[in-house]
Amino acid sequence: MNLLQVSGSPHVHTKDSTQKIMWTVIIALVPTLVFSIIYFGWDAARVTLISVAACVVLEWLFQKFFLKGKASIADGSAIITGLLLSFNVPSTLPFWIIIIGAIVSIGIGKMAFGGLGKNPFNPALVGRVFLLISFPKQMTNWALPSHAFFGVNAISGATVADATTGATPLALIKQAMKEGQNVSELMQNLPSYAQFLMGDRGGSLGEVAAIAIILGGIFMLARKVISWHIPTAFIGTAFVFASLLHLVNPSLYITPEYHILAGGLLLGAIFMATDMVTSPMSNWGKIIFGVGCGLLTIVIRVWGSYPEGVSFAILIMNGFVPLINKGFKPKRFGS
Repeated sequence: MNLLQVSGSPHVHTKDSTQKIMWTVIIALVPTLVFSIIYFGWDAARVTLISVAACVVLEWLFQKFFLKGKASIADGSAIITGLLLSFNVPSTLPFWIIIIGAIVSIGIGKMAFGGLGKNPFNPALVGRVFLLISFPKQMTNWALPSHAFFGVNAISGATVADATTGATPLALIKQAMKEGQNVSELMQNLPSYAQFLMGDRGGSLGEVAAIAIILGGIFMLARKVISWHIPTAFIGTAFVFASLLHLVNPSLYITPEYHILAGGLLLGAIFMATDMVTSPMSNWGKIIFGVGCGLLTIVIRVWGSYPEGVSFAILIMNGFVPLINKGFKPKRFGS
């Protein structure tokens, strides 16, 4: 009897499966989802449910009628795309725009390349950038928290009942820089570091509570779903670059801590840049990838047209991944 079975690579000696890894990421995203619902209420739940449902249904339809392959929705990847897409949009977004975002994320960002494992760009970010360019007004209509600590709104200082929407801290800083205002003085009226950690600020669903994102990242590191290389390189590079700018002109450039906690930098560094499909394979490649993301994020935030640069930075570096993989190939055994 022939007991020898020969199969093609890769040969992974682990109990992990694609499904198990995806569901671990979903669990890691739950704290951020909980905080977004606490602050934005039903609107946060509405956006998330529509986004996840649309992504799952669309992936099933594309798989069944176009790729003609086995349904892949059980692996959880479509749920992650839906969650991350919802975390990158405001809670005020109309349902039909959310569905358009899901169509672009799944149809163009993922299934057009053949499905999971073949897409070069992060699908959720493809959808998010498409929506930002196509619907700039709706995508920048940021809701302020319906519940704020101390009964005061984090952005404007108004009571909760007095305000429902407003600009994000990064948008206010960007406008102040354009007008030549003293940014250090403006920051005194913006959310504190404690408010950033706990989520008392306006923005997209995934920008709310930094502590929730950090907890999710620690969970994924503990389960070895991600490694430290990309988040550390991404956040560290952004911190160092922002520190240099702040030292040069503190009245024009905000502190590095503010750059890290404001906007979607933590969400991008921990949950989106670390996507195993669209990030480099080797450890040195991951570090180079993270450094590029960090540099581009600060460059776009400071000198670009948009106040936030995380999505663009990650997508640009996704495009360099094939080159990074070629340049940082691990040494072959025996060579």
